[in-house]
Amino acid sequence: MTTFTVTGDIDPFLHVSLKYGEKIYCESNAMVMMEKTLELKGKMTGGLGSALMRRFANGESFFQQHIQATQGDGDCLLSPTLPGAIDILDVGVHSYMLTDGAFVAAEDGVNLNVRTQGIGNALFGQTGGFFICEASGTGKLAVSGFGSSFVLDVEPGKDIIIDNAHVVAWDSQLHHEISITTQNSGFLGQLVNSVTSGEGMVLKFSGRGKVIICSRNRENFAAWLLKFLPSN
Repeated sequence: MTTFTVTGDIDPFLHVSLKYGEKIYCESNAMVMMEKTLELKGKMTGGLGSALMRRFANGESFFQQHIQATQGDGDCLLSPTLPGAIDILDVGVHSYMLTDGAFVAAEDGVNLNVRTQGIGNALFGQTGGFFICEASGTGKLAVSGFGSSFVLDVEPGKDIIIDNAHVVAWDSQLHHEISITTQNSGFLGQLVNSVTSGEGMVLKFSGRGKVIICSRNRENFAAWLLKFLPSN
C-alpha cells in the first residue's frame, strides 16, 4: 500500500513509499529525489483536452510526473511549488475541490476532474475561473498552501467565512459562495468596506465538511515577487 508522509516542519517534503507495481502522479517538477527502483515519466494525463482544462482550472502544467515502482519497492521525496505546509487527504467517501496551485500529488486511484462553476464565482473569485478541479475516486491526495495550514470543520448552522487567498481545498459537499465583504448591505457599501478594511474577496462555506486553509496570502506573495523582476 502506498504511504504518504509529511517530513519536516518548515518547507516540508512529501515522502512517498511505493510497493512494487504501485504508482502515483504529481505536479511537474515536484520530484526531488527517488530511488533507482522507481521510474519517472512525463505524461499528458487524460489527453490534450483534459490537460488544457486542468491548466485553466488549477494552473497545472500540461505534463504531470508519473512515478511507478517498476523494479521493486522504493521511496521518493516530492516538494510543492510554494513554501508551505502539506496536508494529506483521504479521497473516497469525500471528494475535494482544489484552488489554484494546491495539487501536489495523488495515488493512481484519484482522479482530477474539471468542473464548471457559476459566473459569479468565476469572475469574482480566485478559485480557478470558470473551471475548477475536483479530486474524486479513491486514494491519498496531497495538497499544499502558502505558509502553515489549518483544517476547519464546517457544521450546519455554523457557516464560516474565509479570505479567498487563504483557501487551499474543501469538501465538495460544502456549499460555497463568493462575496466582497460580510457586513455592509448593498454592493456599493461592500466595495467601500472592502477597500477600507483591506479585505478582498471572501468565501462563505455552509453545510458539513472540511476546509483546509493556509496562513499566508498567495496573492501578496506574487505581488512581492514581481518587485524583483526587471521592469524592461
